[in-house]
Amino acid sequence: MSELFEAVDALVASRAPLPPAQERKRLRQAHGLTLDEVATALKVRRATVSGWESVKKTVEPRGPEREAYARLLNKLAELYPAPSAPEESAAPTTPATFTAAPAPAEAQTLPPGPAPDTAATTAAGNTQITPDPLPPAPAVAPRPARTTGSASTSRRPAARKAVPVGTPAGGSDPRFENGPLAVVDVDTDGQVLAYCTGGLVLDVPAKSLPVLVEWTLKEARLGQPKLSGPGKDADPLLVLTEAALERYGLPVALTEEERLAGRLPEGHKVIKQLARADWKLTKRGFGPWARIYRPATGSERACVQLCIPSWNALDARHWGNAAQLPPSDLARVLGVYASRVMTPRGSTAVTGLELMTALHPPTRASEPDADGRRHSEHNPGSLGKDPVDCAPCEAPDGHPLLADLPRFHVRGPAEKLFEEAYDWARPMTDAECTLRHLVGIDVNMAFAAGANGLIVGLGAPTHVTNPVFDPKLPGSWLVDLSHVDLSRVKAGKEWVELDGSLLPSPFTPKGERPEGPAWYATPTVAYAVELGYEVRPIEAYVRYENGRYLDGWYQRLRDAYLATMADLGVHADMAPADFLAAMDGYKERDPELAIVAAAIKATVKGGLGKLRERPRGEGWRPGQPWRALSRPTWRPDIRAAVISRTRINLHRKIVKHAAFTGQYPVAVLSDCVVYAADGTSPLDFLPYRQGKPLPGGFKLGINPGLVKHEGTQTVLWGEEVRERFNAPELNLARYIKDGTVTDVDNGE
Repeated sequence: MSELFEAVDALVASRAPLPPAQERKRLRQAHGLTLDEVATALKVRRATVSGWESVKKTVEPRGPEREAYARLLNKLAELYPAPSAPEESAAPTTPATFTAAPAPAEAQTLPPGPAPDTAATTAAGNTQITPDPLPPAPAVAPRPARTTGSASTSRRPAARKAVPVGTPAGGSDPRFENGPLAVVDVDTDGQVLAYCTGGLVLDVPAKSLPVLVEWTLKEARLGQPKLSGPGKDADPLLVLTEAALERYGLPVALTEEERLAGRLPEGHKVIKQLARADWKLTKRGFGPWARIYRPATGSERACVQLCIPSWNALDARHWGNAAQLPPSDLARVLGVYASRVMTPRGSTAVTGLELMTALHPPTRASEPDADGRRHSEHNPGSLGKDPVDCAPCEAPDGHPLLADLPRFHVRGPAEKLFEEAYDWARPMTDAECTLRHLVGIDVNMAFAAGANGLIVGLGAPTHVTNPVFDPKLPGSWLVDLSHVDLSRVKAGKEWVELDGSLLPSPFTPKGERPEGPAWYATPTVAYAVELGYEVRPIEAYVRYENGRYLDGWYQRLRDAYLATMADLGVHADMAPADFLAAMDGYKERDPELAIVAAAIKATVKGGLGKLRERPRGEGWRPGQPWRALSRPTWRPDIRAAVISRTRINLHRKIVKHAAFTGQYPVAVLSDCVVYAADGTSPLDFLPYRQGKPLPGGFKLGINPGLVKHEGTQTVLWGEEVRERFNAPELNLARYIKDGTVTDVDNGE
């Protein structure tokens, strides 16, 4: 009897009408199925399933395949009923799997900052900035139309795969409807495919690299809208896999000589192909991040950027194993990063710097003149289009401003601004040795938090002698802070007594008390005033043209980080215990999104580091200029101010914690602080009361400026390591995460 029923079911299915192609695709995507999965189950080609879902020219299934396909669609229709008519006619919305930037209602408490550095402070001293949320993920747009007979169009309709969690769909701008980038690969049949964001896969008909560039600009509809009104749209990015490199005549890996040069030789056959097609390369040549362009005509740009993972374009220190991911997964990782930060322009450091410029373009169009024409003019709040000289004290060794110094002269604190992150440690006290554990806490996005609300110089410095210190005036100050005694400091309006010998000095990276006049950035000198001590600068280089240049940069990266961590199950304003539990193993929940989170953090540090980029070979000699000096964004003073404020923010929390609990750090490394405690959790020494942290102290949370658990080791481990290497002040914060000790240099 069951065989008869099955035969009847098959007979009905063979004649039953199937839903429209668009509904077939909706049902498949609703269940998270890819075209490949359906094709494998039905024992047909992937292109066949794509044809069944094609809106332009739907191909109807036949025979047994139709029976099985109809059964699949009926089952899916029971699970995912079609939406009502009003919902169908409504504008597309963000997929439920894509977490946009946290809404303002999520009450993001930002890190405390020095009152003189920011215009908006609360009574408790916490800077609050209204979030500038990211735009929601754009809805999936129609695929590019096929033009019959065109050599640069797809041979078959593009297919869109199911969208995984955290993957942005193509942009709403019709020019960039297929997203900001594509990963170009070759399948087992020899067909070149472009894997775009949102699961879209395009056929690539190009037989050579010049034709691939033409196709990208004319047919692929890749790119990203500008981030600021006067800015420029992002150029499309193509990521070439090893198979694609072989297809287009490029080496899978660079030779040692090419790797050191960072590019292919000028005589390579592919470079000659590009030249014959009138394409040009930028000065950095054909390297891991090549830019191929033709000179702009009017406002139209013709430029494509290449990313070549096998040439180490995606540094494993910042991108993890992204270079080894399958094309579709790599497109997802880079696509999420592009939608939340920007289309990568190079390394995470380069992208961090480019993001500053993209948010504050150097020029804008003027108001129409008498003839109705607009002209390029300076964009207020930007760094401008021309570089400015730094102050001599801000110049790194070898800078042209220091060319007259003796060859082996070593500048001291009175000649050189030395604002760097903490690297400090001390021997443990007898009382601390009786405790069982060393617990490390790490400040989330510490340097991004240091940039939040910070007033920085926009123009050239002005030299003044015997100035009156102004905490709102960015610059570098020569002042003696050796009289500041950490044993007695001001906390608000009251003086508190501390054990200054157990605290690092806030004025030097090594935590040593300064011995005389030295150069400091504004946040450092302002903190000395905050602690209750008078300051009398001897001279200064100040910048009267200033502003909160990094605010938009901070907000963009903050929102990107919070949205990505939310996708990983770590949300803002979680209870302390819930937050610690959520952070435990968060990378394993979605390793690809964990790569994005790491890349966002690397973008912060790398972008700030680029503000003082040093010479990179190229035959440079001390006293001569190097390439980075020609950039308006070469600004060591801005980098110094951010690091200064980050270090001061951390020291303020340490002092608050010590004054309230009597506990002092054992070691501090950059944004990691280690305390001795009886338990293994930060909750064993952080003074939470009824779920509320110490005001102005350390607070557990994912927001920039809040802290997370870095690692726990035993006190015996710490003492044994220091004894083994004969280094009583070995910085244990460097090894607290997993206990593995390397690169020991006797604490120096």
